Amino acid sequence: MKLTQHTPAGLNLIRRYGADFVLVGDQTLHASCIVGPNVLITDWEPRDVPSLAVAHLEPLFSLAPELVVLATGERQRFPSAALRAEFAMRKIGLEVMEIGAAARTYNVLVSEERKVLAAILMSGGDPARGSGGRHRGRKVFGEA
Repeated sequence: MKLTQHTPAGLNLIRRYGADFVLVGDQTLHASCIVGPNVLITDWEPRDVPSLAVAHLEPLFSLAPELVVLATGERQRFPSAALRAEFAMRKIGLEVMEIGAAARTYNVLVSEERKVLAAILMSGGDPARGSGGRHRGRKVFGEA
């Protein structure tokens, strides 16, 4: 039996990722960002878990997701209990993962039509570094 994933056209999926980039659709991002099925915020300020503050969560909360997948780089790093409590108080699920697991999980949840956001922390990077181009990072799924 062959299984194929079907995702409605026009939704933001993470196609590739690496230590210093994610490829969302055809746009390469080199700095922290928020990705949703129909939204892409490319100028999210925090760069790593220690710099993540409650004020940084407002763009996430304003989009009213059911679940946020927090990508913390190449290793899973949990935010403070106070930050996790902000999600719990709003009844928004929070899953903390390394970038590869976060990309795969986000894409599956989008394909299930869930109200999900990927909050991707990248320590390096200049948001204006450019988009496009090929990267040798790992592909998530569905790319030749």
